[in-house]
Amino acid sequence: MGVSVKELFEAKELKEFSLELVAGGKGLGKEITTSRIQKPGLLLTGLLEELHSDRLQIFGAAEIGYLKSLTDEKLNESLGVLERSGVPAIIVTRELDPPDFLVALCQEKSIPLLKTRYTSSVLIEGTTKYLEERLAPTTMLHGVLVDVLGIGIMITGKSGIGKSECALDLVSRGYRLVSDDVVIVKRLPPSVLFGTSSDLIRYHMEIRGLGIVNIKDLYGITAIREKKQMDIVVELVKWEPDSEYERLGFEENTYDVLGVPLPYMRVPVSPGRSVATIVEVAARNQILKIMGHHSARKLEAHLDSAMKGLARGPKKP
Repeated sequence: MGVSVKELFEAKELKEFSLELVAGGKGLGKEITTSRIQKPGLLLTGLLEELHSDRLQIFGAAEIGYLKSLTDEKLNESLGVLERSGVPAIIVTRELDPPDFLVALCQEKSIPLLKTRYTSSVLIEGTTKYLEERLAPTTMLHGVLVDVLGIGIMITGKSGIGKSECALDLVSRGYRLVSDDVVIVKRLPPSVLFGTSSDLIRYHMEIRGLGIVNIKDLYGITAIREKKQMDIVVELVKWEPDSEYERLGFEENTYDVLGVPLPYMRVPVSPGRSVATIVEVAARNQILKIMGHHSARKLEAHLDSAMKGLARGPKKP
């Protein structure tokens, strides 16, 4: 799966770069399959075999100036290798006018040739970020993603367990909804998970007995987020008297999403139990852990110290 040059050219995230199509419009369907971008530089001096055919090519003042300085023989050699490399597209920066020979090559071989007024470094940074997100490993999870005190909490559980109701309670307390029912998760470098919603159901939530509600319309723009980093997974489970649940918090369980382990906890649901409050406390507790304060471990250390003191017996007068 890749990103076509046409998608890159029309991407709203890159609109500020004002990309302009100069030649090679027939090749806009070519796909970019890696977020890594190449600025040929010295490769044009004779190391053209290192030109990567799967990477977007950035031509700045150095590349354009060098190509213009070549003799016809050397120029034909360089353009021949560039042609055979099958690069998906070339972007000329600094609002430089691409030389006629480059325009003619791209038009003949359907290599999209674009230009922008921005510098190579700025363009590479913005384009790399866009491609990393578009090409990132992706999965879909059933549940609700909310932002509680800056902590992204993925609430999962069987259908009808109360995930949406819990999220609605949190939103009514001033926290934010990211997505209900289906959460699209992407893993961005190095190992960070971001969740977002499908465009079709964004801002909407299904509440049994009430129907579909629009959180943005009900609570305003401050009650929603477009995307959020995932920090914790909370699974809601039906309360079973014979089942065992975590009571001390000494052990830290994890939930694997796209190869990234996230802190995980199972919260039993029963009548009269405020699940939203528990989820909120889980977020506060996670903030403490990030700051280096682990309540359960601190209590465990305190108990160990007290037990050792009892084992030694009372101090002699």
